This record gives sequence, C-alpha cells and structure tokens, in this order.
Amino acid sequence: MASEFKALRRVEFSETDMAGIVHYSNFFKYMETAEHAFFRSLGFSIISRHTDPPVGWPRVHASCDYRYPLHFEDEVEIHMIVAEKKAKSLSYLFKFRKLNGPHPVEVARGKLTVVCVTRDAHGKMSSVPIPKDIEEKIEVAPAELLV
Repeated sequence: MASEFKALRRVEFSETDMAGIVHYSNFFKYMETAEHAFFRSLGFSIISRHTDPPVGWPRVHASCDYRYPLHFEDEVEIHMIVAEKKAKSLSYLFKFRKLNGPHPVEVARGKLTVVCVTRDAHGKMSSVPIPKDIEEKIEVAPAELLV
C-alpha cells in the first residue's frame, strides 16, 4: 500500500511572474501533477473508467502556504503525503522543497482534499465510496511524515 509519492520538476520560464518567481497558482498545478502521477504509480488514472461505476475526484479543498520563492530553473521536489482517508474522500499534504542550492529548503506546503464521485445519466455528480481496488492500495502516512 502507498502513502506517499515524490515528483521532481524544474521550474519553467512560463511559470514565473513579472518578479521572476513562480506564480502562486502554479503550486496548485504541481499538486495536481503529483496526485495524477501517484494514481498512475498505483496502476490507475485519476479518471477511473475501469470501475463500476466510473469515478472521478473533484477538489473540495485546496490551500497553499508559501515560505520562500522558486525561480526559473530551480529544481523542486513535490512530496505528496496521504494525510487522511475516509470512505469517500482523500486528503493530501504536499511539501515543496527546492533542491538546488547549498541544501534543500522547504519553500511551501499545500493541502488538497478530493471526493470520489460518479455521474448519473444527466451528468449530476454524487459522492460514492472509494472503489475497493483503489482503496486497498492507498493508506494514510505515518504521523511523522505529517509534521
């Protein structure tokens, strides 16, 4: 079972603002990218058509606290940690660390909560329990990772 995932990326010029730092909104894209890669590492997609019924994972909460800026060509590690697992939802903690420089430094922390949903014939979403084959592969991280 998996409780964490790490993704690496280099900051692209297009992700920076007029001050030369990563625009705050890109951290939410980084979180989503890591979440999708986490699901792929488990053999699934964020859009699970193989389940009956097919499920998706809309966001119901997203936040990010910023400590230090990232700049063009900085290497950043996105550490996604499963903070909570309920019958119909998952909550993640994200730790962003700048890796280039004299030593790694945490630059931001994010949180994301997603709910497992399906759609009826009219497109209306409703929450459903996390499918067993997905639920069985995800576990909450040890407490020491959540600090």
